[in-house]
Amino acid sequence: MRRIRPLIALVLFGVAFGYVEAAVVVYLRGLCEPIREKAMAGKPHDEVFPLLTLEQLQAAGPGPAHMLTVELGRELATLGMLAAAGLAVGRKFVEGFAGFLIAFGVWDILYYLFLKLLVDWPASLWTWDILFLIPVPWVGPVIAPIIVSASMIAAGVAVLYREGVGRPISLGWCHWAAGSVGGLLIVAAFCWDWRNAMAGGLPNPFHWPLFAAGELLGVGAFLAAWLRR
Repeated sequence: MRRIRPLIALVLFGVAFGYVEAAVVVYLRGLCEPIREKAMAGKPHDEVFPLLTLEQLQAAGPGPAHMLTVELGRELATLGMLAAAGLAVGRKFVEGFAGFLIAFGVWDILYYLFLKLLVDWPASLWTWDILFLIPVPWVGPVIAPIIVSASMIAAGVAVLYREGVGRPISLGWCHWAAGSVGGLLIVAAFCWDWRNAMAGGLPNPFHWPLFAAGELLGVGAFLAAWLRR
């Protein structure tokens, strides 16, 4: 039970925080929808795209432009809270990092689940979404971040399990390097179309080859460390 308790705490935190995130998005949609309807009058658009440009936000007055600044701060605070949850249950760095992966993955998946329950969105796993705004907009179909989050949960649980039974995973510098490169490739896939997104364009086809390369590199690095004696 002593080994399972940290995992239960991380899952509960991720579930609760996922609901909070979904609720915030519901509020933001309510605030931004009148601005979008006015800016997109006569233009084809869905519930998310095209995004409002900086010029459109500034034209709507000081309130919406300030709201963007607040939103950027909220995203940083979200990452800080998820990292704090992981560090709180970890006795050393690798356990804390594993805890962060679990909390992040559960939070992200439950966020979409709660959005579906609250506002019946997304319509499918292939619906496009805006994921982050820092340092530039991250966009992609919903299934892509869910794949990443599921991988993060699996890796985090595996690390905590091996730490708990006294057979820690041996992560060498090459595993960390390969995993980091894989993560950067995934981020690059999400940010590939950022200029078009910021300019108020509709999403271009997602860069699946770049995403798949990053995912396979990260998973491969972890599996190599798992099998390492």
